[in-house]
Amino acid sequence: MTLQAKIGPSILNADLANLTAESQKLLDNGADYLHLDVMDGSFVPNLTFGHPMVKCLRNNIKSAFFETHMMVSNPEQWIAPMADAGVNLYTFHIEPVKDVCKVSRQVQEAGMKVGLAIKPNTSVEALQQYMDIADLVLVMTVEPGFGGQSFMENMMQKVQWLRSHYPNIDIEVDGGVGPKTIECCAKSGANWIVSGTAVVGATDQRKVITEMREVVQSYLK
Repeated sequence: MTLQAKIGPSILNADLANLTAESQKLLDNGADYLHLDVMDGSFVPNLTFGHPMVKCLRNNIKSAFFETHMMVSNPEQWIAPMADAGVNLYTFHIEPVKDVCKVSRQVQEAGMKVGLAIKPNTSVEALQQYMDIADLVLVMTVEPGFGGQSFMENMMQKVQWLRSHYPNIDIEVDGGVGPKTIECCAKSGANWIVSGTAVVGATDQRKVITEMREVVQSYLK
């Protein structure tokens, strides 16, 4: 399998009152997928949006690839609603889940790909026993649920470990990633890049997305 560089803007940084237009603009400017941050006020202190809004977005944007980043205490609860809403990749945190394999199988049975996410304080080795079932792993480069944090460069050790042990897995990074930190991520082995303000707030979104993707692609073998 040949890995591809993909840039997925976090629409949480967009104008949620004009979400369809903002999301379509990002896609028109070259975004490879949309990263939808779902927070429940329990696993993380903030609340964002749920499956009704995702379904509304899908009704207006038919063909884009949607990833939901489920920062929730009970990801099992939202599998069926998110599948119904048209989600392609269901990424959930392993920390609150007792049976990660069971939840992953339910995600697959619902017709979605499986993403497994870890917080900064979670050891990367905690993912080992689940790698056979994962389509993607997400290494958080900030603490989830808190805005305005700085990129944690020491998280790149996790990315390097994953890439060396699982050369064909898609590795995603999320948090404080932009033009200034993209090379560090790419050099470490990340190929799916979530970027919020750096892309959404850019004067020239297409330029930022293209340049970031080119950096990532240059490090992929």
